Amino acid sequence: MKSNHSSSINLIDEDMNFQKNNLLKLSKTTLLIIAIMTAILFTNCKNNAEKESEAREKVEEANNNLDSITDEVENDAVRKANDAEWQTYKAEANKTIAENESRITELKTAMKKPGKSFDDTYKKSITALEEKNTALKTKITDYENNQTDWDTFKREFDSDMKGIGNAFKNLSVNNKK
Repeated sequence: MKSNHSSSINLIDEDMNFQKNNLLKLSKTTLLIIAIMTAILFTNCKNNAEKESEAREKVEEANNNLDSITDEVENDAVRKANDAEWQTYKAEANKTIAENESRITELKTAMKKPGKSFDDTYKKSITALEEKNTALKTKITDYENNQTDWDTFKREFDSDMKGIGNAFKNLSVNNKK
């Protein structure tokens, strides 16, 4: 009976070892599965965070591009409005400059007529008017070639035009005295 008992114990031992080995295999498998799932979870979380960050950057970049394009469109609209205004303004300015040139020519011709005497101040004033008128002509050409701040140019040019108009008035008043 000893042998039966011994064989029973051996069977029980083998069964226990088998269960122990299976349990260890199961535990290792379970641990491996848990580790893989954890890695996947962390990898997916990291990727989602990265994806969210990239998406936010792309949205921000798109908004900046939209702002830039909007500014360009607005500037183009302003430029085109200024182009039409510029053409009208230039035509009027050139007309006034041509009229000034005619008046200057008339004044120079009048100075050369016999029987009229003009002082040096009057002659210098006509020369100054001619120089200012030439400067206006140059200014309008320079602006056309290198368009800068329209409002500033227009304000300064109008002021210069008023100045030359006043100089003509003052010259004719002084001539009549």
